[in-house]
Amino acid sequence: MTLPDHDPQDTSSNIEQLRRFRAGFYQCLTRWPDAGFELVDAVLSSPAPVGSIPALSLEPVFRRSHGSLYKALARGGIDAAKMRDLLVAHRPADWPLVFAVDASTWARCDAETSPERGFYYSASTHSAGKPIVAGWSYQWITQLDWAHNSWTAPTEVAPLFVFDAGYDAPALTDTLTGVDANLVVRIRDDRVFYTDPESTGDVTTGRPRRHGERRKCGEPATWPAPDEVSVSTDPRYGAVRASAWHGLHPRLGCRGHWAGYDVPPIVRGTIIRVDVEHLPKQSGGIKKTLWLWAAGSALDVETCWRGYLRRFDIEHTFRFIKNTLGWTAPAFCTPEQADRWTWMIAAAYTQLRLARPVVEDIRMPWERRRKPGRLTPARVRRGFRRLSPILNTPASPPKRSKAGPGRPKGTQKERRTRYPAIKKAA
Repeated sequence: MTLPDHDPQDTSSNIEQLRRFRAGFYQCLTRWPDAGFELVDAVLSSPAPVGSIPALSLEPVFRRSHGSLYKALARGGIDAAKMRDLLVAHRPADWPLVFAVDASTWARCDAETSPERGFYYSASTHSAGKPIVAGWSYQWITQLDWAHNSWTAPTEVAPLFVFDAGYDAPALTDTLTGVDANLVVRIRDDRVFYTDPESTGDVTTGRPRRHGERRKCGEPATWPAPDEVSVSTDPRYGAVRASAWHGLHPRLGCRGHWAGYDVPPIVRGTIIRVDVEHLPKQSGGIKKTLWLWAAGSALDVETCWRGYLRRFDIEHTFRFIKNTLGWTAPAFCTPEQADRWTWMIAAAYTQLRLARPVVEDIRMPWERRRKPGRLTPARVRRGFRRLSPILNTPASPPKRSKAGPGRPKGTQKERRTRYPAIKKAA
């Protein structure tokens, strides 16, 4: 195998880091570890997008029968806590501490007897005229990079969380009180916030006021001069102006997250308005003002809006793990089986990211040549099967069956190859 031109020391270090991750992932597999590990290798080495899980047993790196594949998914086990620690330990150290949080639904509309199914929002699938789908929903936490590419790093620990609209920003802020973490949440332009009431110093009867002046996002006349302004330039959006108002709070009701309260608390945050010069690849659309809620002990206005704009990289990750790695391809019956497969997909995607600096670029004749640091996840996956021989595998070789009367030696897979007429019961 020929590796791309790199500093031999850097190449050796990158390969050793990938080997350590593979060894750590193998230790996270508690039941049927050999079959589970080789199943992930088959996902990475398959030349085509994964559409059939049983077909992965035909890959050369999967040295067992398809029966072992089924058992690894149905009866296997993964230590989730060790997997989280492993993903965090191998996160990109040179990336900013900015993390996106988003939900993706594994649709199981026809599996009416599967436990723990719920109904979740879906932009593309409708049921009874409503944008909902039945299935299992997963919250993915991925680290983001400032570079304009489609790479993310799945993990679960972060000081800055970036959420899209639909999440309850005040409830998240209240839940993370006392945690050394910052969060940024996109909010609608019809939200209303209030300042703290001014103290008059006079003794009055009745309950004190809890809300001061009204601020509505969609009404510029209600907003005074901002407390903080950040002006910068972005290659995709042109001139960007971010205006921030600190110490604002919404009027909360005793419902949802606050159902157990007699009087909801005052939850303060920073409201950020982001105005851009132009949209990337604008096609006659109207430029919309972006409104963000931010909360935390060490907020930077520019980092907040830049982190939110990079949040869309997680959509590329969802599309790749679904369409190429086959995350939602299996028709599992229980959420436990889906959880195991999800951790396997996270491990496969992480191996692709770690292999990016050293994998060979295998391009189609009509594709441009790219440097190793600019390869997409799909391009890295093409070259991974050529890299796998030097990575070795911690999985044990398959056990050979005991010889008996009229029964040839060798593994079940080898026997089927040499004696195709022999049935499985033999």
